[in-house]
Amino acid sequence: MSYPPPPGGYQNFGQPPPGQYPPQGQYPPPQQGQYPPQQHQQQPPYGPPAAPYGQQQPYPPQGPYGQQQLYPLPGQYGQHNYPPQPPPPLGQPSHSPYPQHQQPYPPPTHSPYPQQQQPFAAPPPMGQYPPQGQYPAPNQGQYPPQQHHQQPPYGAPHAVPTLASPGYDPNQVAHLDASGAADQLRKAMKGFGTDESTLIRILAHMPPQEIPVVKQTYQQRHHRSLESDIQTECSGYFEFALLAILRGPLQQDVWCLNNALKGAGTKEALLDDVLICRSNADMRAIKIAYEQTYRRSLESEVKADLSSKTERMYSMILSASRQEESAPVHPQSVDADVMELHRATEAKTGAEQLTVCSILTNRSDGQIRAIAQAYEHKYRRSLETVIKSDFAGHMEDALVRMVRSGADKAMRDAIALEECMSGPGTKDERLVTRVVAIHWDRAHAGQVKGAYKHRYRKELISRIRGETRGDYERILVAMME
Repeated sequence: MSYPPPPGGYQNFGQPPPGQYPPQGQYPPPQQGQYPPQQHQQQPPYGPPAAPYGQQQPYPPQGPYGQQQLYPLPGQYGQHNYPPQPPPPLGQPSHSPYPQHQQPYPPPTHSPYPQQQQPFAAPPPMGQYPPQGQYPAPNQGQYPPQQHHQQPPYGAPHAVPTLASPGYDPNQVAHLDASGAADQLRKAMKGFGTDESTLIRILAHMPPQEIPVVKQTYQQRHHRSLESDIQTECSGYFEFALLAILRGPLQQDVWCLNNALKGAGTKEALLDDVLICRSNADMRAIKIAYEQTYRRSLESEVKADLSSKTERMYSMILSASRQEESAPVHPQSVDADVMELHRATEAKTGAEQLTVCSILTNRSDGQIRAIAQAYEHKYRRSLETVIKSDFAGHMEDALVRMVRSGADKAMRDAIALEECMSGPGTKDERLVTRVVAIHWDRAHAGQVKGAYKHRYRKELISRIRGETRGDYERILVAMME
């Protein structure tokens, strides 16, 4: 019996159809001749991320369950018509307050998966492929034996590996003449006094690919280290923020990890900020850079600092084996994860902690988002609430961050910033670190401001101004503007 081929034939089978994944290269557009556009995964303008399952989700949020809805529906942040409006019908895009050209996720017009005429593993039409076993055996030395990988079922979409974020690939270096910026920076710090305004103007919005070029040009033209001059001419948290920028995102992560692990005790929040829900490409880059910088493996350092099940959870995180964001979200798999999470938590006395860790550390953000929505739909209780009731301490904080990362990264970061400023005293070092990490992605920074206003009914920049002073205030505000 022959089977009709799927639309478009088999040659592109397994590739995602056009338009279904976010457009690449939306990090600040490079000037002509600077550096090639890099693929960079980012969220759509605020509201929260696009709904899971593409257009085939079986459990779309139907509005709040009493007061249990933890995350607002897509498209509700940044709007001024409160209370939020009910969601649009399935298949129709939510309203967004941003211009259409800023939408990185165009509304799908059909299923995000290749249209199937028959189940996976269906044989090709008669005569299209040679009979099995009749390919000629390769001659000695003709080509090397192929590595055996687990291949997805016939016709299944392939997960495309996420590229490293801007600043995490050594090849991502801008090609530009940085002599003007280098000379202005030197002039701002030369002689009596320091021109802090020039330092802020040049460094606050510098793309990560340009930072190595500016530092190298500064050294070549003035025979001085830019970081050393900053340390000499600046002080306090203003100096701390400028040095964090000059390290660039990768080396700043490495510096933060060393700061979190050195000495007595572990700075658990800093460890979580850097490592949880990172792409596999970024995680591998961080591990390589850490070992090159400190001549010790990050895995061994974490293992020595943590203990018991928390250490095992971080071993899963550091394995860099998460599902890629391009991996499809299968409703059957989501259902299985939801039931397994319920069985390991609410359905018994005493949570099976490693079961929960194994699921959440392995799933992509999109899959976690689907799991969280399906869990609340099925059990009328948010997954974050379940974790908070069944876990404690560092493991609770880490798992909650995973759920928030999948549900809504911008709201996760808005909450994290408020945690630095709430209560007696400002946690300045943590505030600087988080603002610097957020500011590398300008679109995401805008979403964080929208999420903050939605949750706390105030402007994030006004809140930062109220907690900081002087040049320290000005550099943080400049990074978030």
